[in-house]
Amino acid sequence: MLRLFDLGARVFPGVSDPRPRVVGVTGSGGGVDGVVRLEPWGEGDVWLLRRLNSAEMTAHLGGPESEEQLLARHRRYVEPGDGRMYRVVLADDERTVGSVGYWEREWRGGTVWEAGWGVLPEFQGRGLAAAAARAVIEAARAAGGHRYLHAYPKVTHAASNTVCRRAGFTLLGEVGFEYPKGNPIRCNDWRYDLAADGS
Repeated sequence: MLRLFDLGARVFPGVSDPRPRVVGVTGSGGGVDGVVRLEPWGEGDVWLLRRLNSAEMTAHLGGPESEEQLLARHRRYVEPGDGRMYRVVLADDERTVGSVGYWEREWRGGTVWEAGWGVLPEFQGRGLAAAAARAVIEAARAAGGHRYLHAYPKVTHAASNTVCRRAGFTLLGEVGFEYPKGNPIRCNDWRYDLAADGS
């Protein structure tokens, strides 16, 4: 049984977005360990971006970014735009375990939401990425604007493909991508229909 809930509006420095501030997910079965809460990315979260920029965490993403690229990414995460990045927090003890977010992408003649996530190595294997993905589904649904939320993990990235399946995405097949720019890769196109009943 999956339970989704909005923990209500909270004030976060630098965040003026009126959308729900915090979304939580809990569940039984499927290996979910506790509840995760999403907090909008803030000025003080650059440390997490640096942790997620390790060789281990970026092995399927073309490798670590330079400090300049990392700071530019942090600015994009902090500044309001189409979509939202979040810090993933364990609700029971407030530890930050990773990041998740959604943003716009032009895809096959239209605009969709794209989702991405990362869980720090010491918290992996506990179902937290799938819980965060389910929470970001609800955040994207609440934001409106687009019917579909996609995720594009590399075909060889078994863990991220498992997260997509556990979070309820539907596999549409393999697609060609360039990431980073100039680096051709094969990804799976996973899609979630935000117009579907989320219960």
